[in-house]
Amino acid sequence: MPPGTIGDQILEAVRAKPDSTLDELIFRASGASWSKVFLEVDRLSRSGQMRLTKSRSGLTTTLRAL
Repeated sequence: MPPGTIGDQILEAVRAKPDSTLDELIFRASGASWSKVFLEVDRLSRSGQMRLTKSRSGLTTTLRAL
């Protein structure tokens, strides 16, 4: 991921690949810990910048930038 805040990196990654999974983001954010990515995704979701949805099986969470 390019330099910038972790939030900017996450939003850019999800815009480039809508319906990314949380695991994909954690893998792509190689310099950030799982907890940092998760906390930032939570913040982005709560602020309305990103939507989290669960798959029908409930095993995969997908992300979509708004």
